[in-house]
Amino acid sequence: MASVGDSVPDVRVMINAADGPQPTGSGELLRSGKILLIGVPGAFTPVCTDHHLPGLVSAAGRLAAKGIEKIVVVSVNDAFVMNAWAASQDANEGFLMMADPDAEFTRAMGLAADASEFGLGVRSERYAAVVEDGVIRSLDVEAHFTENTVSSAEAIESRL
Repeated sequence: MASVGDSVPDVRVMINAADGPQPTGSGELLRSGKILLIGVPGAFTPVCTDHHLPGLVSAAGRLAAKGIEKIVVVSVNDAFVMNAWAASQDANEGFLMMADPDAEFTRAMGLAADASEFGLGVRSERYAAVVEDGVIRSLDVEAHFTENTVSSAEAIESRL
């Protein structure tokens, strides 16, 4: 598993651009500034949609006041789904949705979870990491991906 002090993996991910999904490198997206990286099991899943992302949207201004320049949300979903999820949650200003359709980034982080019991297959653990200039400065992983305690907006705010 990735650790504090490690550089973030640089693998192919997808983001939604004005003209549709575009491949890019995770290293490029995470290499500069102070970024809050949030890993979630899936867009539109209950905990992610009802609690995790709405909490982050509500706290975005407070997180920015504490030095977070951008919130990057990564999930093992395609860019179309990530874009639709962001739109449905008003996760616009200060957010970047990073699609990891093949779980390449998730596996490189060592944070893949088997969500087969829920019919989801390989997904991401739920976590929050602060990344500064491409280096992981903090990493808090939930005991189980269905929980939203150490990676909640409130918990992150208290640690910043």
